[in-house]
Amino acid sequence: MINDVKKSAETKMQKTLEAFKNDLAKVRTGRAHTGILDHVTVDYYGSDTPINQVANVTLIDARTIGVQPWEKSMAAKIEKAIRDSDLGLNPAAMGDIIRVPMPMLTEERRRDLIKVVRSEAEGARVAVRNVRRDGNNELKNLIKDKAITEDEERRAQDDIQKLTDKYIAEIDKALAVKEADLMAV
Repeated sequence: MINDVKKSAETKMQKTLEAFKNDLAKVRTGRAHTGILDHVTVDYYGSDTPINQVANVTLIDARTIGVQPWEKSMAAKIEKAIRDSDLGLNPAAMGDIIRVPMPMLTEERRRDLIKVVRSEAEGARVAVRNVRRDGNNELKNLIKDKAITEDEERRAQDDIQKLTDKYIAEIDKALAVKEADLMAV
């Protein structure tokens, strides 16, 4: 029973860390990468569909993303979806390819992005702490049901705390790497 609680907590913390790293990948630096457009959706026959499911998304060069729609009629919709997204990008249609240049980041924009990244990190830390709280509550319920002793509960809480510390350190490490990446000119 105790092992189930610990395994469940560790799995949830791991998922939180992976979700945080995915969120970090969406915050753009000065370089182009195709993952930037992953959360941008376009209206495709009445349903919101990610751009990478209606077009080829490739890198043209280090600072430009190329989007080639599979259907010519989708080009204008894709261009509008990219422009309307919160990414601050200005796509330009050139024939059947939409070019999305990555603007240089100003010092002010870099600082704003760091604030965004830090708030994402704090959200991830809170999520890890919530997993710890849930695990500890499960342990308390096991004590009430007389399934485990108080000593076993105390040891299990210590183990869950060690897991919490480990995953928060991982989050802080990923945050430091992203901040360094954002501040690099």
